[in-house]
Amino acid sequence: MEPLPNSRTEPDGSPTLRVLSYNIRSMRDDTAALARIIKACAPDLVLLQEAPRFFRWRKKLARLASDSDLVILTGGATAAGPAILCSLRATVERTEDVLLPLTPGHHRRGFATAIVRFAGARVGVLSCHLSLDGNERHEQSGMLLDRLAALGVEHAIAGGDLNERPTGRTFRRLAGDLQDCYATAPWGTEHTWTPADPYQRIDAIFATKNIEVLGCGVPLGHPGVTEADLRAASDHLPVLAALRIPADTP
Repeated sequence: MEPLPNSRTEPDGSPTLRVLSYNIRSMRDDTAALARIIKACAPDLVLLQEAPRFFRWRKKLARLASDSDLVILTGGATAAGPAILCSLRATVERTEDVLLPLTPGHHRRGFATAIVRFAGARVGVLSCHLSLDGNERHEQSGMLLDRLAALGVEHAIAGGDLNERPTGRTFRRLAGDLQDCYATAPWGTEHTWTPADPYQRIDAIFATKNIEVLGCGVPLGHPGVTEADLRAASDHLPVLAALRIPADTP
């Protein structure tokens, strides 16, 4: 497997970022394996779903960030579960955790969002975990697109557990407005669930259409990422993307 480009900055100030999206099942599995995977992927941004939410959640998330050579960007302020970690390359402009409307009998969902700057580019970031219910999930996809637009930035990245395959109407709605990074530049392997027998892609990274996708997929075979660790770390497989962000126009 060809390696993804490393993080770097072009002479014109355009950064290349590595972005990882990962449902970590509340860190109920092998946290050492989880940290090894994240660290081996050398991400600039990690979009987490099912981050720890209850007892000592802040300490658990901080330990994962530290063990992965990252820091907490945002997340955990709501009961919904999304969070974002980042490298020290990022300059943070603002963050916001958003609770979505609660449907009685369903799990409360939300978004973790931020605006960050890498070198000469200002980037909006969103982590999500959409509903298991098809109608609610489709409504949430519209809220996701509205939230990205409300960030007011030219370049944006969204990632998460969609609970839906690419043929579903919610996935297609997002892929119509944004780039489905795996479909744009396939790399690694495709299916994200389950680690023991991957047969479907329900996790994804999306980017606005002005971002250049250099490669995206499950990092199975990436240096330092073993099948044993992937099976032990969570009930989902991660998605890794390399993205080149155009520098802001002066």
